[in-house]
Amino acid sequence: MAVARIGISGWTYPPWRGVFYPKGLPHRAELEYASSKLDSIEINGSFYALQKPSSYRSWAENTPEHFVFSVKGGRYITHILRLRNARAALAGFFASGVLALGPKLGPMLWQLPPNLPLDPEALDAFLALLPSTAAEARTLAAETTLEEGRVDLTSGGERTLRHAVEARHPSFADPEFVRIARAHGVAVVLADTAGRYPVIREVTTDFVYVRLHGDEELYASGYTDEALDRWAGELREHLDAGRDVFAYFDNDLKVRAPYDAMGLRDRLR
Repeated sequence: MAVARIGISGWTYPPWRGVFYPKGLPHRAELEYASSKLDSIEINGSFYALQKPSSYRSWAENTPEHFVFSVKGGRYITHILRLRNARAALAGFFASGVLALGPKLGPMLWQLPPNLPLDPEALDAFLALLPSTAAEARTLAAETTLEEGRVDLTSGGERTLRHAVEARHPSFADPEFVRIARAHGVAVVLADTAGRYPVIREVTTDFVYVRLHGDEELYASGYTDEALDRWAGELREHLDAGRDVFAYFDNDLKVRAPYDAMGLRDRLR
């Protein structure tokens, strides 16, 4: 049976304290609180810097049994290298402890910069590098040059890995992008960005990945009941077709994300 995971992008936001998070809740308890209200969370600290294996283990230990994290790939890979010559950087990313999330590891998100146009050859080569199993990820991670204390080459078990690409340059609204993603079994992210970036509703694998950045104002505006009803209807169609759904709200500036996520999750129940 297909499963819906509805959550938020990150969980450490000072404006949420005393609003979503109860007044006086220790900062160290915020993940535990958020994960008690939602099905999943995107880890976005991994976008800015490599995290530590101990951090991934701690996050796994402090969330409910069936909770799932998605992990955002590093901006060094997507924004600095711009997907080219990325093998060494990918080795470091997977060596840094991502697999230590164990069964709580969901898809990995690769968000591309708005100024990166579609280069079919570069995209195809990059997606070919992405490991499709934990065993492949460990083999790649073994190539890392990271210091020993920052490396985990043993976790992950024997499981498949999922990947999703969020494209933001208008040139990605092209059947070639969809063809390449489908060939590699990678999801094309359906992103709601208040009209700023392309909206691509194409199914390329056995799950769909949705990012909701704001209905009318990027990262800020909340979603009305009517908007949440529409999204629930669209996502239910995917569930009925046997596709897992991962949907994350990134409209965090005005403390809308967690409430919208809970509203969408309740509708899908």
